[in-house]
Amino acid sequence: MPLDGDVCYRALLAKDERFDGAFFVGVETTGIYCRPICPAKTPGRTRCRFFLRAIEAEQAGFRACFRCRPELAPGQAPVDAVSRLASEAVRSIEAGFLDEHGVDDLAEKLGVTGRHLRRALEREVGATPVELAQARRLALAKQLLHDSSLSVTEIAFVSGFSSLRRFHSAFLERFGSAPRLMKRSQVRGAGTSIAVRLDYIPPFDWASMLAFLKQRAVEGVERVTQVEYRRTFRTSEGAGWLSITLSPPRSLRLEVHAAPTRELSSVIAKVRRLFDLDARPHAIAERLGTHEWFAPLVAARPGLRVPGAFDEFELAVRAILGQQVSVRAATTLCGRLVTRFGSTSGLEIAGLEMLFPAAKVLARASQVDLCALGLTRQRAGTILALARAIASDQINLGPSSDPERIVKELEKLPGIGPWTSQYIAMRALRWPDAFPGGDLEVRKALGVTASSEASRLAEPLRPWRAYAVMHLWAGAGGPRLENEPVKPRKSTLARRR
Repeated sequence: MPLDGDVCYRALLAKDERFDGAFFVGVETTGIYCRPICPAKTPGRTRCRFFLRAIEAEQAGFRACFRCRPELAPGQAPVDAVSRLASEAVRSIEAGFLDEHGVDDLAEKLGVTGRHLRRALEREVGATPVELAQARRLALAKQLLHDSSLSVTEIAFVSGFSSLRRFHSAFLERFGSAPRLMKRSQVRGAGTSIAVRLDYIPPFDWASMLAFLKQRAVEGVERVTQVEYRRTFRTSEGAGWLSITLSPPRSLRLEVHAAPTRELSSVIAKVRRLFDLDARPHAIAERLGTHEWFAPLVAARPGLRVPGAFDEFELAVRAILGQQVSVRAATTLCGRLVTRFGSTSGLEIAGLEMLFPAAKVLARASQVDLCALGLTRQRAGTILALARAIASDQINLGPSSDPERIVKELEKLPGIGPWTSQYIAMRALRWPDAFPGGDLEVRKALGVTASSEASRLAEPLRPWRAYAVMHLWAGAGGPRLENEPVKPRKSTLARRR
């Protein structure tokens, strides 16, 4: 959809944060392009050109502003993409897929030919896969030159370039300056820690996000306080750990420790998904607020996000463990699973002693071993079926996955029904329209007994039903699957239909 220049200019005049990342403005007289929230003096309307994506501005000959730093702008949510294929391809490229693979590999993964993929992205995004990957590498490099203590050489390889010469050449062509001239002096921290700034569109209900994650923190793998989230993760060389804190007014501060620098871009992408940093809270609130019953919930918790997953398999296992039990019970079972099948991290950090077991490890487990942890035979069988499907690549929960297709694949596994598959889609697959209508608290809040009726009532809330669910859970204590009929209670939403 083409941009309306007059609407964009009004947003630019207002420095409207709702449009941060939704478009970029190129200033004809300076050759610079900016975010809509740039603090610089707003140019006249006739001097402005508007672009949907940063790469379009760069292809038109504009260079990134050093004040507002377009490379930090939040990305676009999945529902913003023109087509599912383009959306899946862009998410894979943003996650660094082309740093290790070719375009034809990506096309095969998405079930199309390389030629079809190139044409689709050129038509719908305005750039080829290679151009998108290059733009991502350069944006990350520019961010690290500003914010990190890494050397120029380290930044070149962290950003995905195969050689220092290619990095210098591409950077000079894009930004008109050598990388070393943009390098800000930073004092290298102790060990191998790297700090990175991650921007989002305010508001952000940080307290609710941490409370949700803290209640579900896996012992030994995650540690959550009222101000910080920490976790371990597997690297190519062993284990690393990260911490996330709020950095007002519109950023999180990510610190990555004990991990190879070349894996930083992957960690950043995972953290953005975990904390839902590309959400557009104003658009979501506007949609949910059209329903009188949801309006007070949205007003009470502005900026409520859908917590994602750093490790999709870990989240899927947790979803199975959460079937028909309390959050506390599921957390206890998850801790036992990690103790029995996980590996030690080797990190001397309190509360971060373990790594969650990989799918291939659980795929080799026996049902008896899992039942010994307190799982039912059915639940143990479901986890084994999931682990084997993931380990054999029968199911892929990665960022390029088609949520609707994956939901169908998950429901073919024994013991996985709509509640579990939709919960996984909501958090692991980052699908904003996922809706676990069978959830007990959702049905109670909507005043219905059947999941089909809950889905019917939530239909007008598309494509943001996952956020509607988060608001319902926030007011009811969290998700819970229950197969028994629930006594309905009248709700404003149900009563007014």
